Amino acid sequence: VQLQASGGGLVQPGDSLRLSCAASGGTFSNYVVGWFRQAPGKGREFVAAIRLSSSNTYYADSVKGRFTTSRDNAKKYVYLQMNSLKPEDAAVYYCAASRTIILSNIANEYGYNYWGQGTLVTVSS
Repeated sequence: VQLQASGGGLVQPGDSLRLSCAASGGTFSNYVVGWFRQAPGKGREFVAAIRLSSSNTYYADSVKGRFTTSRDNAKKYVYLQMNSLKPEDAAVYYCAASRTIILSNIANEYGYNYWGQGTLVTVSS
């Protein structure tokens, strides 16, 4: 599976942005897709994940209620809708995929086998 994240940009606090993760290769509907982010000088942080077969979603507490991840299996896209963006949301955002990850490990970056390149989100007034 090859992944490509896109949709980042410069927004103001309170704005919304939608990131896309395009997948190619593999039977995408069997995967879990996770979103992670990495701010300058910080480690990679779990943001959200979606199990494509069931659409079950999982979120970090820091984004719960503001971010929503969804999928379009037919088009092999996963989206991260980000609302009410805060300066602390600024980071490089990555999508990642795994066919074998278990629920207890879903927020662990090491559980994902495939990674896309990041897309930069800047939140600044």
